[in-house]
Amino acid sequence: MPPFSQAAENNKEPIARVLAEAFRDVRHVLEIGSGTGQHAVHFGRALPHLIWQPSDLAGNLDGIRARLASEGPANVRPPVALDVGLLPWPVDSVDGVFSANAVHIMAWPRVEDLFFGVGDVLAPGGTLCLYGPFRYKGAFTTASNAAFDAWLKRQDPASGIRDFEAVDTLAAAQGLRLVADHAMPANNQLLVWRREAAA
Repeated sequence: MPPFSQAAENNKEPIARVLAEAFRDVRHVLEIGSGTGQHAVHFGRALPHLIWQPSDLAGNLDGIRARLASEGPANVRPPVALDVGLLPWPVDSVDGVFSANAVHIMAWPRVEDLFFGVGDVLAPGGTLCLYGPFRYKGAFTTASNAAFDAWLKRQDPASGIRDFEAVDTLAAAQGLRLVADHAMPANNQLLVWRREAAA
């Protein structure tokens, strides 16, 4: 049986509704940290105009492959091994990048690497979407997010809910401009950045 995430099952449809607009003019999406593959399968079905490229650390690929073998739509490609800290990434240029619930479990240098990698692979006019919890002006949006941050730090002191402003600064350094910040269920956000189109 492929691995299963209840959180991914709960949030896949609300995310898909936002991605339908954010990726309306996108054709090829790289997903960073595909995990169980549930998002890849659902978004591939919900957004059939896209080619969806799952990726994750090499040790997580077997579960994704198993899910795609049993239920993957034709527009979802086989997963590729991708460690955000190993640059350059082993993918071609894409016009969309998506990642869910990743930046708060990475150490900050890996978050920086993620944005450097996006800067390398995202085409002019491309779109980056990040889903997860964020702090704003140093403050948690809810008490439950503060408790979640404390739990994360007990597991790994280098992890934790990131400041929106710090993440946006990394995006801006790669020529990305915030175009939307969507409030999502379970105290999460879906941030959408767009890269300037080529002149």
